[in-house]
Amino acid sequence: MPFFHDQGRDSLRRAYLDAWRKRREGRPLEPLEDQIATVIEQHPEYLDALGDESSVDRDYTPESGAPNPFLHMGLHLAIREQVATDRPPGIRAIHEALTRRLGAVHEAEHRMLERLGEALWLSQRSGLPPDEARYLESLESLLHRRK
Repeated sequence: MPFFHDQGRDSLRRAYLDAWRKRREGRPLEPLEDQIATVIEQHPEYLDALGDESSVDRDYTPESGAPNPFLHMGLHLAIREQVATDRPPGIRAIHEALTRRLGAVHEAEHRMLERLGEALWLSQRSGLPPDEARYLESLESLLHRRK
């Protein structure tokens, strides 16, 4: 069972704040905390939110105009987990090819997480599990697009 499976929104968000606090203080991190802190380091635009305890309770709606830093970074972590486990099968090869094409892992993840977000949204809307074949097809189409 995934670590985040049984945690609520506030608990998940606190995990980000705690991991970041520990990283800043130079304290030892658990492996998952290290992964979270690494993603945070790659997103300096979110540091204000991560230094503010009120971000735990904030609703990031499309109408607010502010992106949801927790969702964005969570999608990065999800992509990294998918690549590490090659689940769905073939995603690792797509990630590697896209990284070569774009010249940066982080940029490849940004392209991929847009597709993951769409797959999750479609799943939520339909009430069905994510369509892995459709998700992989959308990721493969990234390999044929211009930079």
